[in-house]
Amino acid sequence: MTEPLQATRLSDRVYWVGAIDWGVRDFHGYLTTRGTTYNAYLILADKITLIDTVKAPFGREMLHRIASVIDPGTIDYIISNHSEMDHSGALPEVIAEVKPERVFASPRGVEALARHFHLDGIEAVKEGDSLSLGSATLAFVETPMLHWPDSMFTYLADERLLFSSDAFGMHLATSERFADEIDDSILEYEGAKYFANILLPLSNLVTRLLDKVGKLNLAIDAIAPSHGPVWRKDVGVPVRRYGSWAAQERTNKAVVVYDTMWQSTDLMARAIGDGLAASGASVKLMPLKSCHRSDVATEVLDAGALIVGSPSLNGGMFPTVADLLTYLKGLKPRNLISAAFGSYGWSGGAVEQVEAALREMNVELVGEAVRVKYVPDADALSQCCALGAQIAEKLRQ
Repeated sequence: MTEPLQATRLSDRVYWVGAIDWGVRDFHGYLTTRGTTYNAYLILADKITLIDTVKAPFGREMLHRIASVIDPGTIDYIISNHSEMDHSGALPEVIAEVKPERVFASPRGVEALARHFHLDGIEAVKEGDSLSLGSATLAFVETPMLHWPDSMFTYLADERLLFSSDAFGMHLATSERFADEIDDSILEYEGAKYFANILLPLSNLVTRLLDKVGKLNLAIDAIAPSHGPVWRKDVGVPVRRYGSWAAQERTNKAVVVYDTMWQSTDLMARAIGDGLAASGASVKLMPLKSCHRSDVATEVLDAGALIVGSPSLNGGMFPTVADLLTYLKGLKPRNLISAAFGSYGWSGGAVEQVEAALREMNVELVGEAVRVKYVPDADALSQCCALGAQIAEKLRQ
């Protein structure tokens, strides 16, 4: 009978020994609808090496997977590519149980692990360093701010395998370990969602990283990220997608996002959407009563326009709209055009605040904002439709 919690063989000497978190639904305010994995990898060289650990509650699961291949006590080296707790949380427990000869991290990783766990004796490896495992060799590429200052890649040249830390990953809990076993539409969406909600503000660094990795001329046959499936085929796919997402080129797609109290702002949003669609734009309406901010960020990733609507509440934006705009401002989307709209009763204020928030995001405002007192009449809805058409025309330029 097959034992539970088995490792997954990636090659003759490399195994996935991570953990699957089927239930997690929030990750830094990002809705992880499909859960996630915390990936750790075991290399069976002369010096047996563990690449990363897992989130602390899953440490036993990882150790059981390791035990399906070897005695965990025979691990010689541990490499920490990234000190964030979802990858290093189990590290103190593993060090205490395994007692490895040596533990390595980037220079900033050494500092971070000392601060997180008060761990001493971690050795620093820097850009261009290599580490002999006897029958295999590891090389290191520092990738600061992708997405923490300590982040780095580890490259197993003998297998042409890149352990890419948080790059090229996604939050996706599945029983399949390889990308080629999963529908590509799921891979593309979850990869985009991960990029949009975590790496988007670092797009310039992503572009530079892709250039750097290209210049290093690393022969890469497989990419093993810290979350989601391993890419053992078509490794150019996630690399090309990262290049495209980082470029943030303006498209013909418009995202209309809004909340509503008594459906007036909803009616306006629908009219704007009709104007956009009638003028040839691709339209995505996203009412915040049913759309999470992280899903909005995902749709904005490949959009050319962001149109934001809010009713006025206590002289300001509706709370969900304020939350969204605060979140998007931190993600720093580029190359967008935008507009604001909304309804009000006793007094306004929401539309003005939405416009101010959009200006702080450095997006280009197009047309006159549409403000409606109470319920929009035919003339107001005509103005909304015209605003949509104006934005669609701008997208075509």
